[in-house]
Amino acid sequence: MRKKTITNEEMLARVVRFDQIKSRGVPLMFIDSILPGHQRMNFALIGDTASENPEYQPFLTQPHRFQIGMVLAPPGNGPAYHTHDYIEAFMPLTGQWRFYWGNDPEGPPEGETVIGQWDLISLPPRLWRGFENISSEDAWLLGILEEHDVFTSKDPYWSQVVIEQARQYGFEADQSGRMVRPAHYAQTNEQMRAKLLHMDEG
Repeated sequence: MRKKTITNEEMLARVVRFDQIKSRGVPLMFIDSILPGHQRMNFALIGDTASENPEYQPFLTQPHRFQIGMVLAPPGNGPAYHTHDYIEAFMPLTGQWRFYWGNDPEGPPEGETVIGQWDLISLPPRLWRGFENISSEDAWLLGILEEHDVFTSKDPYWSQVVIEQARQYGFEADQSGRMVRPAHYAQTNEQMRAKLLHMDEG
């Protein structure tokens, strides 16, 4: 097997510094991000991760066959009830996180667990799930996703309750999974960024 030479410059281009990550958070990555209890900063590290907002910019775009993102959420916040067509796994870097799941998007969750720093949970495709930071402080979560294409279909799939709640704020996604931005998007985005900005200083 012929070995491909990797230059030092190529390797340095594959390093992402934590200070860089904190500077590129997206406060409205998904339509649920506007809802009380679901507000958070999302970060794309490797690949396209998951997003309804095309504003995100992955730090590393080289093919990896997996995708990595991070979430920074204040206490009591995290993604609303949703599902994907692919596997995603999460590892808390700080804090305690409650994960809950079920098979019926409109029914109550059928199970839940709490995981903490260095624990890991793997969520199978099409299982409905939500999770939240139950710590008393802002907390970080690492997400590892199975490779998938963005903006080719709905992703995530939201429960009807979440869709209707987001519409009340003017947010929805089209059939390709791309956010349909309301007229007040720019103002709302800056307001959310200012609200969550203090977390980037931790």
